[in-house]
Amino acid sequence: MSEATALTGGTGLRPAIASALDRVAVPGDTAALWRELGRAGVLRALSPSGAGQPPARGGTADPWALEVLLTELDARHPTGTVLSACVQLATALPILAEGLGSDLVRSVYESVLDGEGRVALAATDLGAGGSDLMEATTVAELGEDRVVVNGGKRWITDATTAGHALVLARHRPARHFTSFVWVLVPTDAPGVTVEATSTRLFLGSGVGNLRFDDVTVGRDHVVGRPGRALPSFARHIGTERLASALWARAICRRVLDRTRERLAEHPLHGRTAWDNDAVRARFATCLVELRRMDALCETIRGGPDEQPTAVDGMIAKAAVAASLQYVVGECVQLQGAAAFGDDGIAHLHTEAAAWSIAGGATGAMLAGVADHAADVLKATR
Repeated sequence: MSEATALTGGTGLRPAIASALDRVAVPGDTAALWRELGRAGVLRALSPSGAGQPPARGGTADPWALEVLLTELDARHPTGTVLSACVQLATALPILAEGLGSDLVRSVYESVLDGEGRVALAATDLGAGGSDLMEATTVAELGEDRVVVNGGKRWITDATTAGHALVLARHRPARHFTSFVWVLVPTDAPGVTVEATSTRLFLGSGVGNLRFDDVTVGRDHVVGRPGRALPSFARHIGTERLASALWARAICRRVLDRTRERLAEHPLHGRTAWDNDAVRARFATCLVELRRMDALCETIRGGPDEQPTAVDGMIAKAAVAASLQYVVGECVQLQGAAAFGDDGIAHLHTEAAAWSIAGGATGAMLAGVADHAADVLKATR
């Protein structure tokens, strides 16, 4: 039973998060972190219903509530650990919550909210289509009482650490958005191969590849109605994109805070680096970029009854990808050698490049924004 099951609408969320994080002894221990967030009731509070109950059809997570958690996590844990929480809470769990049609799916959903289980969102294929989901070659053969899955997924967050993978698979050959289904596959099922991705980045994310060779599960492992998988993904990936933009803003604030501290401490020509006009100008440019991010996020937030749109998520992701890369890159230059130490931020500059790729490449986001040009222009009047 959770310590705090009454965390709804964000009430008491920050103290509950802080208390849970205080109980995690090792930064990057994602399993311990998830367990403590579950025990504190935080995961249930951040579910689309706000109380851990199955959400109404089409219910999405609240990106502004997620921002509270992601900001706190970013201050204490590696990027990969924050990534794991973001993907699960913004996308995987809401999709799972829409398809609680069997006792098995409901049991896994409850286990994850309690912090005892984790679920990987397995959407991107190993095949040539990559992130073009319409080209996905992972196949689910639907029978009356069983499902057989064949194919593979790459660069999946929590692939090596989750007990289940929420697998996007093609159940019909037609290249159409109704040709896909979600299947909840145990990662230890016969025929599943889990392979860790060879990278020193994103510590704590459990990123890896999944292969499925005649993996057979019961029909009760199907999540939601066949044919509704891509529309469901589209609804919730928009929340993830916006939440990741809010997280990027938090990263910029944190890095700028630390950079200014280092500049104020670093001696330069009898004064400090902070007293140098050229240094101050470069830092000020980063502050302007941060305020641009603030303005964009607040514009998207809108009024209390306004809900962010899919285009809002695309705009936010495309905008902050460039801003994050710029701000962190400038701070690496301003910090100098200190940025390349064990606790430096040089590695973060490399990880920041993921904001231009994961969850939809910047080019794809801009294409989507262009498709809605008339709506975007109307919204700016």
